Amino acid sequence: MPSYFLQRRLSSSLISRLNHCSPAMLTQTRRPFTTTEGHRPTIVQKRSLDILHDPWFNKGTAFSMTERDRLDLRGLLPPNVVSPEQQIERFMVDLKRLEVNTRDGPSDPYALAKWRILNRLHDRNETMFYKVLIANIEEYAPIVYTPTVGLVCQNYSGLFRRPRGMYFSAEDRGEMMAMVYNWPADQVDMIVVTDGSRILGLGDLGVQGIGIAIGKLDLYVAAAGINPQRVLPVMIDVGTNNEKLIKDPLYLGLQEHRLDGEEYIAVIDEFMEAVFTRWPNVIVQFEDFQSKWAFKLLQRYRNTYRMFNDDVQGTAGVAIAGLLGSVRAQGRPMIDFPKQKIVVAGAGSAGIGVLNAARKTMARMLGNNESAFESARSQFWVVDAKGLITEERENIDPDALPFARKVKEASRQGLSEGASLADVVKKVKPDVLLGLSAVGGLFSKEVLEAMKESTSTRPAIFAMSNPTKNAECTPEEVFSIVGENAVFASGSPFKDVVLENGHVGHCNQGNNMYLFPGIGLGTLLSGSRIISDGMLQAAAECLAAYMTEDEVLKGVIFPSISSIRDITKEVAAAVIKEAIEEDLAEGYRDMDARELSKLSQEEIVEYVKNNMWSPEYPTLVYKKD
Repeated sequence: MPSYFLQRRLSSSLISRLNHCSPAMLTQTRRPFTTTEGHRPTIVQKRSLDILHDPWFNKGTAFSMTERDRLDLRGLLPPNVVSPEQQIERFMVDLKRLEVNTRDGPSDPYALAKWRILNRLHDRNETMFYKVLIANIEEYAPIVYTPTVGLVCQNYSGLFRRPRGMYFSAEDRGEMMAMVYNWPADQVDMIVVTDGSRILGLGDLGVQGIGIAIGKLDLYVAAAGINPQRVLPVMIDVGTNNEKLIKDPLYLGLQEHRLDGEEYIAVIDEFMEAVFTRWPNVIVQFEDFQSKWAFKLLQRYRNTYRMFNDDVQGTAGVAIAGLLGSVRAQGRPMIDFPKQKIVVAGAGSAGIGVLNAARKTMARMLGNNESAFESARSQFWVVDAKGLITEERENIDPDALPFARKVKEASRQGLSEGASLADVVKKVKPDVLLGLSAVGGLFSKEVLEAMKESTSTRPAIFAMSNPTKNAECTPEEVFSIVGENAVFASGSPFKDVVLENGHVGHCNQGNNMYLFPGIGLGTLLSGSRIISDGMLQAAAECLAAYMTEDEVLKGVIFPSISSIRDITKEVAAAVIKEAIEEDLAEGYRDMDARELSKLSQEEIVEYVKNNMWSPEYPTLVYKKD
C-alpha cells in the first residue's frame, strides 16, 4: 500500500496533520470508548506472604482490612491502613533526603542512589512505583532512563538483585521456541530488545545492556500507559567484544567474543520467530544495536513483523520534529524546511537514520520525485571521524554513500575529502549543526564561532549524543559563543541558561521518549501489522506541531516532559489516523478496523486516552487454583 504522503501533496496533508494533532479534544464523543480494565476485581491464586512478595499485586500498608482478611494478611502488616497518597508521601520523604545539598540534573552525584531506591520500590510494589514515576516524570525520567541508565548499565552485574525480563543467548540456539513459554504472561504487548553492542555512547556492554530495555519499558508504562504486566525487556547475549568484561569474574554474560555473520543473524531470526509465534500481536522495539546490524535487521524484519528500531527511526523522528521546530523558530513555515542547509556530525545508525528521514521529508515537500530527492540530498554535509564524506572516500559505508558530496560540489565550497568539521561549518555557513557523533565536546569553540556566521537569523545547534558526557557541547557554550538567538537542543537534559541580559536561553531535550511510546501505543491500538514510514512521519509532524507559535518564537521547540502522557496520546492518535489512511489498521480488541475507520479525530484521541493504563490498586479476590 503506497504511503498516505505519496498519494497527496505534502502541503495539504501537513495542514491536515496539524489539525489532527491539536491538543484540544472533545470531552464528550458520540460513543464512549472505555476500558473496564483496572475497575473489575482481580482474581489471584496466592495469599499471605506470597501476595506481599509479588510486586504486581502487593499494596503494602494500603491493603484494606477486608482484603487483609480475604487474603490472609491480618497480622502480617502493621495495623494502620494508609492511603496510596500517604504511601507516596512517606516514600518521597525518604527519596528527597538524598537531594539535600546536592545538585539536580545530569551532574547529580546521587543519581545512582536514587535509581537504587526507585528500583527497590519497583521490586516490591509496581503500582506505587509507576504512581511515583508518572507524578514526577520530569524529575525521574533521567533517573530510570538517560543519562543515569548508562551508569546503571556499566555497573549492572554488581547492581543485579532481582531477575527482570528474559535472556536469550547464543547457547540457547534451538531452544528459544520453548523458552518463550517460561515467561508467565499469556499476553505481551511490547518487547524492547537489545544485544548490548552499542549502549548509548558507551559502546559494547554485553549482557549489562538489559538495563536499557528495562528503562525504556518503564517509560512505555509511564508515558503510553502500556500495562506493566504486558511488557517484556529482552537481552540477546551473543557474547561481547569488551575485553574488560570478558576478563571480569563478576560479569554475568557469556565471556566469549560476539557472534558475527550468518551465525548472528540465525540467533536473531530464531528469537523473532519464537516471540511472534507465542505473541502474534506483540510489538518489538530494537534498541542499541551497533550500526553494523541496526539497518540490516530493520530492513530484514520491518515488512514481516510489527517492529521498529528506535535508534534509527525514533531518533530520526525526534530530530525531524526538532528541525521543523527550528524552522518555525525563525518565523518561517515548516514547508520552508527544504531550504535549510544542515551539517551532520556523525554517520552511525542514528546519523544515517536522521539523514534518510530528513531527506524524505524534504523530498515530499518538494513534490516527491527524483529531482526532489536530488535537491534534498544537496542540503546535507556529513562529517564523520575522518572528516567530510565525499565520493572520493575509500571503502565508504554503503549507507552513507547517498550523502557523500560530489567532488565538484565540495570544491565549489572550497572543501575536499576529509575536511574538518570546523572548516565545513566555516565554508557552508549552515542553518543547523546536528551532532550525532557520541563524541563529547566535538563542537569546539572554533566550530561554534563558525556557527555565528550562519546565514540563518537563528542558527540551531543540536548536541544529541547520549549520555551527558557525550554531548557535543553544552548550552552555556552555545549561548555564550553563538549568541542568545541560537536554538539549542540536546539528547540528555540540561537546565535553561540565564544570560547576562536576564534573558533565558532555552535548553530543549530532543528525547526519543517524545515519540517511541506514541509510536508503540498507536501501532498497538490501530492493529497495524507493520510500522510504516508514513506512521513514523505522522508521529514526527505531530510532535513538531505540538508547540504554540509563541513558544517556538522563544526558542522552545520541544514540550516539557511533564506533559508526556498528553504528548503520547496525541502522537498515538496521529499514528492511528495514518494507519487508517494507509489501510493498515486491523483494529484492537473490540474495536475492529471498520469501526476504527469511522471515528473522528477527537474520537480517536478519546479512544487512545481510555486505553491507557493508570497505576491504581485493584480490588483483589482470592480463588483457589
